[in-house]
Amino acid sequence: MTAPRPADAPSEDLSRLAALHGVATSYSPSPDRTVAASATAVTLTLAALGVDASTPGAVRAALAAREREQAERLLPPTLVGWGGSPPAALAALPEGSRLRIETEQGETRASAEQLPPGVHRLTATAPDGRTADAHLIIAPPRLPTPTGRSYGLLVQLYSLLSRRSWGMGDLGDLAELAGWAGRSLGAGFVQVNPLHAAVPGAPTDPSPYRPSSRRFPDPVHLRVEDVPEAAYTEDPERLRALLERSGRLRAAVLEKGALIDRDAVWELKREALELLCAVPLGPGRRAAYCDFLAEQGQALEDHATWCALAEVHGSDWHRWPTGLRDPRSADTTRARNGLMDRVDFWSRLAWLTDTQLTAAQRAGREAGMPVGIVHDLAVGVHPGGADAWAQQEYFAAGMSVGAPPDAFNARGQDWGLPPWRPDRLAESGYAPFRELLRALFRYAGALRIDHVMGLFRLWWVPQGHPPTQGTYVRYDAEAMLAVLVLEASRAGALVIGEDLGTVEPGVREALRERGVLGTSVLWFERDWDGDGRPLLPESWRADCLATATTHDLPSTAARLTGEHVELRDSLGLLTRPLAEERAEAAADTAEWLSLLSELGLLHGTGGGTDTSSEEAEIQAVHRFLLRTPARMVGVWLPDGVGDRRPQNLPGTWDQYPNWRLPIADAQGRPVTLEDLAASPRLHALTEVLRDVGT
Repeated sequence: MTAPRPADAPSEDLSRLAALHGVATSYSPSPDRTVAASATAVTLTLAALGVDASTPGAVRAALAAREREQAERLLPPTLVGWGGSPPAALAALPEGSRLRIETEQGETRASAEQLPPGVHRLTATAPDGRTADAHLIIAPPRLPTPTGRSYGLLVQLYSLLSRRSWGMGDLGDLAELAGWAGRSLGAGFVQVNPLHAAVPGAPTDPSPYRPSSRRFPDPVHLRVEDVPEAAYTEDPERLRALLERSGRLRAAVLEKGALIDRDAVWELKREALELLCAVPLGPGRRAAYCDFLAEQGQALEDHATWCALAEVHGSDWHRWPTGLRDPRSADTTRARNGLMDRVDFWSRLAWLTDTQLTAAQRAGREAGMPVGIVHDLAVGVHPGGADAWAQQEYFAAGMSVGAPPDAFNARGQDWGLPPWRPDRLAESGYAPFRELLRALFRYAGALRIDHVMGLFRLWWVPQGHPPTQGTYVRYDAEAMLAVLVLEASRAGALVIGEDLGTVEPGVREALRERGVLGTSVLWFERDWDGDGRPLLPESWRADCLATATTHDLPSTAARLTGEHVELRDSLGLLTRPLAEERAEAAADTAEWLSLLSELGLLHGTGGGTDTSSEEAEIQAVHRFLLRTPARMVGVWLPDGVGDRRPQNLPGTWDQYPNWRLPIADAQGRPVTLEDLAASPRLHALTEVLRDVGT
């Protein structure tokens, strides 16, 4: 079924122009339905790509220019070859064309055959004298398949408080969790939320999915006492006073029911880190810091400069003095020189955080984890933050990433994240994406990519328009995947794509071909093409991370008891009568429990201990996950102690304390890392998964 075309549907010429720039003029929310994009959405999207389509004459001129460019162009700006094979596009060069390839390794070649992995520079010269320069990405054919199955823990790091935390979980806690889970539980990995740098300023947006920078981590996660300079501060009394104040923050969360206050934690940590950064580095530490500065180069200088300028002018660079809005301007250079001490401070914090992230990964691997820490890559960045300022030429001005209307959200979604321009990425050989991945793989055993479908296309929403007035823009998925496979292979890391929800046909197959694992959540795994019943474990895909829930979904206990429906009702989020929602949720749960029982998975814990029916059901759910061929099985850590509350409730802003809750038990009492390590309930659940590799 095709929906009626909007009154301002794109003309034939506008549709042709849009197609040449990867801009969709329609989309299919379901296989039997096609929705046309509006001419307004298409025109504004083209404008964000530097194409004037404001009048019929402008459309004709832009169309002629684009067609002429494509006819005359010898090569696209970026080419991809897999496993040393030359790109297919080279076969289309005029007969007798000459190649000159400067490899990433410093060699010069005249042939594209059997090139080593890397991003090389290619120059083609046609017999008529025309030349073309291109980036040539050579990637391994696919990422290696994990050598064995493993299970691991999924946790939002801020929610994991220990008796040493400063009011929220930190990298010291992550290292402790990884060391304990690897040695005592036989876990193969720990997956955390994005630890990207947040936009500063109170109140800070607590969501880890709208960061200032994805390239650099947030120093709020630092364990202050683990910084070596803490032992040599000239004002130990002041540091002790800050430790005491942090203890009160921690006690408020763990003992008095307070929410996690990221801003209060950062206020204390920042004061402490100012003290520590005043301590001169020893020769070895100074050398390591200088190496880090050299490795990170311009990107770190930009990030630290933005942080220093934000202290003076606020955290939205669009409101800065005009001369400072350009990271390469003379005004910015003068301002950076005048703030060099602050630039160094923020650079030092990036180094310290990188060091502790590396230590956490090392702790997991030394504890026997085959993977270690699985980090999370958010889909985008805040429009006013450091990345959007430093990389302006790569972002589409006036656009935001979101999602079109679907069965779950009739109004669509606008995530407030500026998208990368596919044309600029291609012209640069995907340099920003390569550098981002390289930075994250420094300390990641695996990388989860949020909304991995964004490697193929993204829904662009013009600023000031509702999400319904957006359209899809296509990216060169082959090039994006080649960069991903290349950088992950170099790091020896796995990649997990979050491919939940509506997925364009062919996307999962393309990801699987390149060795990218998918994400499968139990409650969504049904035979949608058949009778709609729960999918039997043997019918699940193997190339995935299988879990019972995620940070955006109800905990397993809440789903089993139906409490998630009551929570949504109390916040006015239901779109149907409460009784109807209750009945549907109960029927869904009953169907799954019936299958678990039929498979003989629903029974008590091991060791002869008694258990509540709810605890037994949670264990049965994970026995089911173990029955699937999934290469990775994830346990939502709060499920191990019966936590009822979701960490994030989509559709809410200030009605619910998203991203601010500590892990709690079934009664809502906060549970520390030390409590988790001693929890019989958690040990009983992980015992179920100990034979995951068999």
